[in-house]
Amino acid sequence: MPRLRYRSALSRLRRASADAFPIWRGRLLFLIGGICVGLAAVLMAKLADGAQALFRQVTAPSPLIALILTPAGFALAALLALTVFPNSQGSGIPQVIAARHTRDPGLRHALISLRVAAGKIAVMCLGLLCGASAGREGPTVQVGAAIMAAFGRLTPERLPGVILAGGAAGVAAAFNTPLAGIVFGIEELGRAYEARSSGLIVAGIVAAGLTGLWLTGNYTYFGSSRAELPLGQGWLVVVVLGILGGLAGGLFSRIVIAFAQGLPGRAGRWIARRPVAFAGLCGLGVALCGLASGGAVYGTGYEEARTILHGEAAADPGFAPLKFLATVLSSVSGIPGGLFAPSLAVGAGMGGALHGLFDGVPVGALVLIGMVAYLTGVLQAPITSFVIVTEMTQDHAMMIPLMLAALLADAASKAVCRGGLYHTLAEIILAKAPPPGPGAPERAG
Repeated sequence: MPRLRYRSALSRLRRASADAFPIWRGRLLFLIGGICVGLAAVLMAKLADGAQALFRQVTAPSPLIALILTPAGFALAALLALTVFPNSQGSGIPQVIAARHTRDPGLRHALISLRVAAGKIAVMCLGLLCGASAGREGPTVQVGAAIMAAFGRLTPERLPGVILAGGAAGVAAAFNTPLAGIVFGIEELGRAYEARSSGLIVAGIVAAGLTGLWLTGNYTYFGSSRAELPLGQGWLVVVVLGILGGLAGGLFSRIVIAFAQGLPGRAGRWIARRPVAFAGLCGLGVALCGLASGGAVYGTGYEEARTILHGEAAADPGFAPLKFLATVLSSVSGIPGGLFAPSLAVGAGMGGALHGLFDGVPVGALVLIGMVAYLTGVLQAPITSFVIVTEMTQDHAMMIPLMLAALLADAASKAVCRGGLYHTLAEIILAKAPPPGPGAPERAG
């Protein structure tokens, strides 16, 4: 009898070990994937900064150089995105959303393959090298999703959750904002809480975040802010900027969606036939905006937003509208580039420009409210917007005003543009994709 009990216990132990092995293998793969996402985020940050610095050096002898460099660079970037690296256009977040929702493995691979990720990095840097008003955060989401999906194909039943985790880890690593990564994954990429994916999201963010901390150290994206909003009439600015930022962000989204769907008439047909020439014209428009702003609207807008936030320089009243226009042109041109950083710069310019009207309110408070309001207007993701700005500045005293601004901006944005930008663009991608081949699963509706 003792020998039988021993053999039975040994058999149960072996079965438990056999069942546990796939689980721990999967977790190890996701951990390695998260580390790779962190490495990719740091690499993209370094390359993006280097590309912007090189653009400034090239145009330093004469700002007029941008009139040739920027249109030519836009045209080349659009050509590469169309022919060599298809599905690398734009921010990359709509591609990740579409990849999560499709049941067509071929389409999913086309949207978030490692080839697309490599092209995204290369062509994004080319755009910044030529002065595009674009960020690196959206592209980091697509790259992160592609990396995690490459590991997750060993467990295909969990692939949608793995893609979600990779995208969320990309946001967290890009800004050093782990909480915003979690919220973004739930609110924007998933649009619903998935209990099975929560562990993957947290694990991916931890691995990517620790990798970023190891390589770059612990930092606050915009530097710590101690701005506060005094009680009283100063709270009127929350209503003003909340509505203004929401309307402007909704207008931006509506324009980008209209171009993605295809403009009607002769203009739309010309753009569809000559996308590379159209990208060159958009580049020329960005160069003209750059000349009008003294070069302030080129690139991500990080430096401009940071200096306005900390009161190191007064906001030029023309900065926000010119940055808005340059970001619209960069977005509709078809070149790779994100919207987070440029949107935060537009919001900072809007808030800073109102300092003369609300001189009793600290400029830092105006800037933070403007950032949240405009970013919410673009994304229609209010929780992500105020969480990410709070983490970027470590200014928890502004939490309640930022929440209120986000709610007002979300309502104002939806009055202008009913559908959220990223999800509408994802629906367009799915609608334009060719039908799956015979025997392939149907795409989700």
